[in-house]
Amino acid sequence: MRDHPHGEKTSHPEIWTGRATNRVQWLPALGGAACIALGIQLAVDSTWTSGSAPLVMSVVGCIAAGLLILFGTLAFVHVAVKVDKDSLEVRCGHIGLPRRRIPLSNVVGADFAPSVTPRQWGGWGYRWRPEMGTAVIVRRGEGVVLLLGDGHTFTITVDNAEAAVRIIRDHLRTATTPGTAL
Repeated sequence: MRDHPHGEKTSHPEIWTGRATNRVQWLPALGGAACIALGIQLAVDSTWTSGSAPLVMSVVGCIAAGLLILFGTLAFVHVAVKVDKDSLEVRCGHIGLPRRRIPLSNVVGADFAPSVTPRQWGGWGYRWRPEMGTAVIVRRGEGVVLLLGDGHTFTITVDNAEAAVRIIRDHLRTATTPGTAL
């Protein structure tokens, strides 16, 4: 608990952080790396006798497919979520992309979802379904569902999602309670 500038006691931290990880995503990433290695092997040590066009197409195809698979899966090996008094920020993968920042002023509610599955959303990754909204799904399990002011929803799978929901709700209450806004 800490003192609020207007004398009230608040129980939520200034910043909440959470993560979710999916180690299964490393398997397709290894497949992508294998495609890249195959493309390089074909380029370096090829004894193709049917001409250079099929060889170039094979090399480019293997490397392109490998890069798409590798970077597409590594972006969703884990997700990091940060909630502060102003916003919720989601960063995916090791370099933090894709990234989404949602101002809490655009959020009208937050709910705990005990069982979010990739199947509900059509797989892992950054997802959009017209009837469900947008989501970042990196694993099966608990998640946070934000109800946005424009009527859309945003779902994130993250460990300790119940705590995130409590903190978001506390921030929303603090922001809408007269006399407590800074």
